[in-house]
Amino acid sequence: MNILANDGISAAAKEALETAGHRVWTSFIEPQDLIEFIQKEQVHGVIVRSATKIRQPLIDACPQLKFVIRGGVGMDNIDVAYAREKGVAVRNTPASSSQSVAELVMGHLFGLSRFLHDSNRRMPVEGTDQFKGLKKAYGKGAELRGKTIAIIGFGRIGQSLASYALGCGMKVIGVDQKTGSHRLPVTIGDTTVEVDIPLVTMGEAFSKADAISLHIPAQANGDAVIGAAEFSQMKRGVILINAARGGVMDEDALIEALDSGQVASAGLDVFVGEPKPRQDLMRHPKIALTPHIGAATSEAQERIGMEIVSIVQEINENLSA
Repeated sequence: MNILANDGISAAAKEALETAGHRVWTSFIEPQDLIEFIQKEQVHGVIVRSATKIRQPLIDACPQLKFVIRGGVGMDNIDVAYAREKGVAVRNTPASSSQSVAELVMGHLFGLSRFLHDSNRRMPVEGTDQFKGLKKAYGKGAELRGKTIAIIGFGRIGQSLASYALGCGMKVIGVDQKTGSHRLPVTIGDTTVEVDIPLVTMGEAFSKADAISLHIPAQANGDAVIGAAEFSQMKRGVILINAARGGVMDEDALIEALDSGQVASAGLDVFVGEPKPRQDLMRHPKIALTPHIGAATSEAQERIGMEIVSIVQEINENLSA
């Protein structure tokens, strides 16, 4: 089959696909040229991450298309239902990047609790002349041990994050489609123990959490899940992390909550309007920023790539049956 990995793929996965007899392109094709390229090269399958969008017009214009694979979790950049209605298989790799995203969230939590995001901006400019002043400004950090983290969306990534947070001595509560509890296996060295994680309502989580991490998909209607009303329910001084999707949180309401002190600080890996996020977010002193790199580790990309190879093999076998 002819396969376009438009947002890239690991070298090992490309080699495996080519060894299996597939022709693979990994150069990025700009959106305005994508349909023409797929038509000209008779591409049967497209592999994407978050940058490339596969919408109805492309699906209609490329009847030879057999599958679309999202290397990652969320598939809001693909018209999934329409593609499947037209006989195009749509798959993703939900398990491969969970650990990498969870570690990035923990990095944001550690950094924000000790003001690393801001001190790293100011030290190169002010450190020589204002060292004592900066030391005083950042002298009221906080430990994560003993704090409560609410994980909104307790799927694979949320559960992976929970295991890291527990290892740091944090208390963990989750919010999912149901309340009750979730028995989470946590591996420490060669030993695995099971920990009961309370699953609570959103309101209860907001009232208890010292830190909140979002792991929920973009809403079909585009509405934010976390807005001004939700910020008002949170404990004053909460730390907020969004490594899920831009748009699940109202960015205007976030800035207001940061400016008022309702939210102490925020770590953002995703933004409305990517790849051109708004400047006031980029420059806000209480926000730690990363450019949508949750799954951007060599280990995660290797796992994603090899999972894609397995999916392509499965699809190929189904088409040949």
